[in-house]
Amino acid sequence: MAGLFPLLIFSAVIGAGINAGLFFIFSVCIMGALGRLPAEQGIAAMQSINVVILNPLFALAFFGTALLSLVLVAGGFMTGSPARFYMIAGGLLFLAGTIGVTVVFNVPMNNALEGLQPQSEEAARLWSSTYLVDWVRWNHVRTLSSIGALGSFVMAFRAA
Repeated sequence: MAGLFPLLIFSAVIGAGINAGLFFIFSVCIMGALGRLPAEQGIAAMQSINVVILNPLFALAFFGTALLSLVLVAGGFMTGSPARFYMIAGGLLFLAGTIGVTVVFNVPMNNALEGLQPQSEEAARLWSSTYLVDWVRWNHVRTLSSIGALGSFVMAFRAA
């Protein structure tokens, strides 16, 4: 198994990097652009994004990196490799800060937005008071945790 760690870590570097880039662009560009639109248009665009993003390539990058993170955390506890600390740190950052935050915070807000008519007052209220504030705040956490995981996995790869 130890001989597989460099390949697994390298794959985790790629996955964490893809996720970090995805969440980064939402934090620094997409949500700001959607927030400049009238609420109805921003909501409709976000509803569309939330449908389109559920595709096999996204699932591979998101859930595949989660699986790699689990394996690397477990492997980190079972190996004496100098990479172990970085494997554990990267895996925990990705699992808690990216997957955990997505499941506990962002997805429920996406689901709440999905069920609303974009032109309704309720949707506009949710959009401005919750989505453009809380969803974005939690997306920043996902961005930072994915970047932290990426950095940890790079360090693990160097140490492996």
